[in-house]
Parts: sequence; C-alpha cells; structure tokens
Amino acid sequence: MNWSQRLGTVGVWRGVGDVDPALAATIENLGYGALWLGSSPRSHLRPADDLLAATTSLRVATGIVNIWMSDPDELADSYHRIEAKHPGRLLLGIGSGHREASPERVRPVDAMARYLDVLDERGVPAHARVLSALGPRMLALAADRSAGTHPYLTVPAQTREARTALGADALVAPEQTVVLDGDPESGRRAARAFLGRYLALTNYTTSMKRGGFTDDDVAGGGSDTLVDRIVAHGDAPVLAAAVRAHLDAGADHVCVQVQPATGDIVPALRAIATDLGLRA
Repeated sequence: MNWSQRLGTVGVWRGVGDVDPALAATIENLGYGALWLGSSPRSHLRPADDLLAATTSLRVATGIVNIWMSDPDELADSYHRIEAKHPGRLLLGIGSGHREASPERVRPVDAMARYLDVLDERGVPAHARVLSALGPRMLALAADRSAGTHPYLTVPAQTREARTALGADALVAPEQTVVLDGDPESGRRAARAFLGRYLALTNYTTSMKRGGFTDDDVAGGGSDTLVDRIVAHGDAPVLAAAVRAHLDAGADHVCVQVQPATGDIVPALRAIATDLGLRA
C-alpha cells in the first residue's frame, strides 16, 4: 500500500477535544491529508465520525487510543460503523500510554498483543491499525501485527531506524511539534513549556535517550539542544524543513502539532502548507 498516497505526506496532530468540524474542513482545504486525534480518544470514536462527516477526503487517525482506557470490543464496533459510512478514511492509532498515568500498565507489549487479539477476532484488519512504538519490542509487534508505527516526540534518526526495522512497505508516520515564532528565545520558551510534562514520563525520556540524547539533556526542563531538535521553532521554512527531514529519513507521512495549542493554529498550518506546496 502506498501510504503517502493514502494519507498524504503531511497531516495535522491535534487533541481530540480541540478539533471541531470547521477546523477539520480548514485542515482539509489547506491540503493536509490526515487529521490525527490525540489526547487518548475513547473507543466510541464519535468525534472521528463527526469530523469525517464534515469533510470529503480527509483521513482521520487516532493518535492514540490508549489500550488501558478503551475497550477493544467497542473499538472494533466503532471501526466497523465508521468504515461502513466512510470506507478507507479511518486509521486506528493504538498505544499503551505511560506508567505514570496508568498504574495498571504492566508488560505493555503483552497487553498490546492481547488487545490486538480481540481486534483480530472482531475482524479489524491489520492494515487499518498502527501502533505507537517507541521501543524495539513494540516496534517488532507493530511490524508483525499492524500497518506500521506512529511515533511521538522523536527525531529523524529514529524515523530512519523505524524504516529500517519495519521495511519498505510499512507505514512510518511520526509526529513533529512546531512553534511558528521567528524569535529564537520566545520560540524556545514555548517549546520548553510544551515539553515539560513529557520530560516527567519515563517512556518518553527513554525514547529520547535512544535517539541520542543524554541524561543531562532530559533533566530539568530539557537542554536547549533537546528542545531545539524535538520541537521545531522559527519561521515557516524552518518548520517545513523539520517535516522534510523526517520524510527524507524514510517517513511516509508526518503529522505536525502546532504549539501553543491554546492559540489559533491555522496561521501556522497555512504557512507550513504554503512552504511545502500542499494542495487541497
């Protein structure tokens, strides 16, 4: 399957509670191919249903459904309901969250395998789901039992490693956080404010260290080097270059997350779309 054709090369990542049909339509009109619903959308997937109904060609993906918070049988029912109405436009991103928020998170790879067993039994095809795989064991499971991987807060070198591990046909769809701000200091402040909570989560700091960062880089509020490499901040050409770096490293599709999330994200999305030459 040509994932770049199915999803487009660039999409948008946005918290599920921060997207309405009007914003989804704007994202589609700007030329983005997919909208990734973050912040652990629940297995009923009603927001995805509404956003697909408000658009014509935009794909909607979950980024991610948390297996500790969402029932797999209900997720399967939701997939079949939406697939019947909007064939080929839904992609299930599934992940295991992080231990600090889910005390029951024990042996996440085994738990994910059991979750996928239910989806298999309920007829959800492997090509309709993708795993958030930051570690090698989850990446191996993604290769065996899903379309590929949707990593979060990673650098292009990790995209290249995922492509090597998964092979040419799998989906590699990393998230890239961006701040549209031409002032390096204020842009870095916004980037660091966003990263702060993730630097308190073991699975992300472990992933960052796999990506070449040091203990000192992930300590405190994060080093300038870490902040600058994980969150692209600057003008539109700088942000577009960060997207291209993942594509050049082997990504099929990159989803941009605009920060600060509380502001109007459309100007940044429009500027990036223009620089990348996206077309509706």
